[in-house]
Amino acid sequence: MFRTLARLVVDPTLLNSAATPNPDVVFAHNPRQLSRWLEEVFAVNGVVKYVPNPAPTITAATGQQAVIDGLKMPPLLLAELPSAITQGTTIPPGYKVNPLLGTTTPLPWDHLIYAFLLENTGIVEILGEVVRRYKVGETLAPPSVQTLVWARNTEELFFRDPPAFHILGVTSQLRPDARVNRRNAYWRMFGRDLSHPPLGAPLEGQPWKRDVGAGANSRFFDIWEELLRQVWQGILNDRNQGGPNATDRSYIAYLCQSLSEMLTMRRRGGMLAQEEFAYVSMLNWFHLTVEYETPVVKDLKAEAGTNGNPADRLAAIGARVGINPPRESRELFELAGLLSPLMWFIENGAFNDESDAEMLYHSNLVPNPVVADAMIRIIDLWQSATGTRIKDPTVVSVSPDARRPAQPLRLPEPTPNAAAPVFTPTSNGTKAKV
Repeated sequence: MFRTLARLVVDPTLLNSAATPNPDVVFAHNPRQLSRWLEEVFAVNGVVKYVPNPAPTITAATGQQAVIDGLKMPPLLLAELPSAITQGTTIPPGYKVNPLLGTTTPLPWDHLIYAFLLENTGIVEILGEVVRRYKVGETLAPPSVQTLVWARNTEELFFRDPPAFHILGVTSQLRPDARVNRRNAYWRMFGRDLSHPPLGAPLEGQPWKRDVGAGANSRFFDIWEELLRQVWQGILNDRNQGGPNATDRSYIAYLCQSLSEMLTMRRRGGMLAQEEFAYVSMLNWFHLTVEYETPVVKDLKAEAGTNGNPADRLAAIGARVGINPPRESRELFELAGLLSPLMWFIENGAFNDESDAEMLYHSNLVPNPVVADAMIRIIDLWQSATGTRIKDPTVVSVSPDARRPAQPLRLPEPTPNAAAPVFTPTSNGTKAKV
């Protein structure tokens, strides 16, 4: 969301591809304004942007208007004290009520896969440690005023209890540890832990898996990687028009439908809607911090140049606070941006039909094959980040928490008394297990 806001302050229409996002203006706003802006954005339901037209039978509960209406702030109350975030690059931005940005046209927010992939880079721990050090001592170089404001906003928005009755309110006396809460959402949706153990106060066991029951998609990544293999086979056959074509588009559509059903199963009744919005907003803030040469990057001498990679900036910042991100961070940053819209479309059933599934691999004689081109890049990045040999059809890797049948099966209704398996997470800096 905040990466989109960095574009909105310079291009409210989001139509000018030449406009350069301005993260400094975003970070300069008061945390009350930023917090209120998230409420305004949530209220207009950006997930509808990812629902195919015509919509399939299965739609993500997060995007159903009834869920948004049930969780959002009442319109009159929301309008009583608007965020007043408007177009402009003046710092400090001030408080100008009209015209508000992102409050009329739905702004799509990221899928939970975005937060999962980015958190595997260690970005939360690294930038959280930066904020902590600025607040408790002088082990880092003195911050500029802009960095001081960024640190204040970061702590206010993401490392303390949010204002009462706020959409970011996903911690309480019943679930007080934000680290555990995020891992719980990842475990339920994707059946996978982060690649590094939680930093901070010691935890007893893996509390994010308690009381989950059978409500965890433990085979999600097995089916996902099988989809990547089948799509890669389709890409090869699409390029080779003269030989036999072993592409099975019905199987590809079936895999997409299986993933769609797994994801929507976890969203029944609107579950995880508020958590997802809160977590992707948090990771979006941190992503924006290292995406450009922001004041905090400059103050920590972590510049990577105008066209530099956020992973390089994160690694340099990590060196300042003694936390090394995994070597796959470069791939994970790019994968997060590519997989987020793709996963929304898969979840909403955009590729459940055989003819629609062809978009994932068919590019021959197709003008601007955006989806197929994105899949080629995703396959390259996934293979590089995880070490899974997607392009070798003779190699099939199976996660230790799943026994793989000949073909993936749709999930049955969960049984409340089934226990979730427990795994020991790997240490930070090893191969990212996404």
